[in-house]
Amino acid sequence: MAPLKSHLLRALQSLGSLCSHPKTIVTEKSPEEESHKESLKMVCGAFYIPKDNPLYPRGDDAYFVSKEKQAIGVADGVGGWAMRGVDPGEYARELMINASAAVHQQPDGVADVKSVLNKAFLNTRAKGSSTACIGMLGNDNILHFVNVGQSGFMIFRDNKIAYQSPIQEHFFNCPWQLGNSKGCDRPSSALETSVAVVPGDIVVLGTDGLLDNVCPADIEDVLKQETLEGVNPMELALTIANLARSNSLDRTRDRPLATATVSTGPRHIERRVDDITVVVAQIVPQNCMQYIFA
Repeated sequence: MAPLKSHLLRALQSLGSLCSHPKTIVTEKSPEEESHKESLKMVCGAFYIPKDNPLYPRGDDAYFVSKEKQAIGVADGVGGWAMRGVDPGEYARELMINASAAVHQQPDGVADVKSVLNKAFLNTRAKGSSTACIGMLGNDNILHFVNVGQSGFMIFRDNKIAYQSPIQEHFFNCPWQLGNSKGCDRPSSALETSVAVVPGDIVVLGTDGLLDNVCPADIEDVLKQETLEGVNPMELALTIANLARSNSLDRTRDRPLATATVSTGPRHIERRVDDITVVVAQIVPQNCMQYIFA
């Protein structure tokens, strides 16, 4: 699928990774994978498509990627703030800037994402509110995630979905959200998850503009088609983002969302045009010489 050149597109490629704790997911591994002890890293690519909005052309989403600290994050500002004259993306952008700063205060190899989210939240003063999903890859070769709201991640192994994070909603289309206003959620409400990974795994992290318009089976098809000659995380992020955009414009396509919410169970939604942020990360050995930069 050709890139959408008529839209404001923002791309970034780098190294990154993910973080969290209480809920540990042990994915099935072969004996060879179980014996694999070498350190891992992530090779990442990110792509952002803001929806057309002359009033707020930067969109509501924000993200960061840290090569040095093997960390990534996405945030989606809650659009309802626009009715109060507040740029919905301002809180999300400041939150991700502060999350990136907090990540760089962590000791090398430490993946305390809950601390990162809490510091980012405490240092964010902008009006508004936002979902957030932040992760880091620790020295234990485990991806640790922390998530608040409708953003989330998927992990694919051998081009098949191995894990998908649930989303958090108070009720339909009202996500859990961080913010300074009364009634907003706090980092203590965040869902923490840890996932053991092996070389070759592919992580897809995104805002609801991705998750509402592309299901795991769609991404499986993309991976099967686009990785025959190797994995390019940036190209995958671009392809998946464009697929989400195309699906959002197709009003004939309406089907149950592939994920269930934490609080309300499976839901049925209509596809919708939204800001779309996609981060794709391939898990590779630490000594792999594959580096991708913007």
